[in-house]
Amino acid sequence: MSASLNKILLSENEIPTHWYNIQADMPNPTLPPLHPGTKQPVGPDDLAPLFPMGLILQEVSQEQFVEIPDEVRDIYKIWRPTPLYRARRLEKFLDTPAKIYYKYEGVSPSGSHKTNTAVAQAYYSKQEGVKKITTETGAGQWGTALSIACQMFGIECDVYMVRISYDQKPYRRAMINAFGANVYPSPSDRTQAGRNILASDPDTPGSLGIAISEAIECAVQDEHTKYALGSVLNHVLMHQTIIGEECLIQLEKAGDFPDVVIAPLGGGSNFAGISFPFLRHKFKNGSNIRCVAVEPASCPKLTQGEFRYDFGDSAGYTPLLPMYTLGHNFRPAAIHAGGLRYHGASVLCSQLLKDGLIEAVALQQLECFEAGITFARTEGIVAAPEANHGIAQAIREALVAKEEGKSKTILFNLCGHGHLDMQAYQDYFDGKLQDHYLTKEELTSGLKELEGFPSV
Repeated sequence: MSASLNKILLSENEIPTHWYNIQADMPNPTLPPLHPGTKQPVGPDDLAPLFPMGLILQEVSQEQFVEIPDEVRDIYKIWRPTPLYRARRLEKFLDTPAKIYYKYEGVSPSGSHKTNTAVAQAYYSKQEGVKKITTETGAGQWGTALSIACQMFGIECDVYMVRISYDQKPYRRAMINAFGANVYPSPSDRTQAGRNILASDPDTPGSLGIAISEAIECAVQDEHTKYALGSVLNHVLMHQTIIGEECLIQLEKAGDFPDVVIAPLGGGSNFAGISFPFLRHKFKNGSNIRCVAVEPASCPKLTQGEFRYDFGDSAGYTPLLPMYTLGHNFRPAAIHAGGLRYHGASVLCSQLLKDGLIEAVALQQLECFEAGITFARTEGIVAAPEANHGIAQAIREALVAKEEGKSKTILFNLCGHGHLDMQAYQDYFDGKLQDHYLTKEELTSGLKELEGFPSV
């Protein structure tokens, strides 16, 4: 690669033709999801009220690669392949011997990686005659992505947006409306789950768990409506692996390979999208590549949660999932990285962490915003608050390389831009943001409610 080359581009005919399914290669299989009523493993019929059968089959598939439908791949061409950048100016600023690369998913129509699975989920729903899709959204990037995808396939879309983000990010909900979807603050008075929460805590900032409950409740009441989840589930993580599959091609062109792969983790789709294809090399070739998931210190399910069965939502509508969790009623602090304010991690990421195949770190939001400002002033991109977590960890890794005097190659996923998150940056500049240190009671209160749940 030329010493002056800053980005590695691919042509449209180099877009991967298949998603990677890590379930085929994991050393230890995941435990099964359990029915919330019977506590027995769920089958396709249990999931059919929520998801189209095409996605249910992907959820349990053991095929190593799943072909991307031509119609989905054609829509991908609107923004894919996405560029891989070498962060030379950041390297120079840090005075590090490390090489830093970032995959930029902010070029998608929604401004984030979420569109990769939104288009796929809308496609499979359309194939089965679905008229409406309900969903939740935290920071609003998933709601934006699904509203775009539903518009492309002529499907109605209702989005339940976590109350704190609904208030903090008015332009994000305006964008959702612009693409034809309805957006409601969660908890709302439109569902029994929402009314129950409001009755007990009328001033709640909401959470992704609550918003999921509301979207599911609406979906199961109408046979022509399905539910779509933006993270956590196996098929969602699989759709995102197009990110890492492109990276493998781009880094081969650059004549490089990462020592460490980094991404933020809320539910797991961002982290899985870039890291799972590289973990395939770890499984097959025994490479020493490290994959690091970065979570907010105010919602530390991976670093301080427990691995156990828990609901994916607050009302207990979802199957019980084996995952690292803080408890489905854990109420995270109202940080601006709304997409990371989720009580649990995906089953796949949880199993990989339990097996010691990935790492996890938790960072406070002030360090992350400081890293985002450094990145903006060196690389020229204002990143989303969620993406700043990955930047902060990449900077940490680069400074360790500097201290040790060793070169290493760092790759991170810049999952989205922050153009609609500027209030968060203004709050940072005005000194309104604070780090949040959880008390022991905050950490354990949600887990106490899980006593009597099936053990792992």
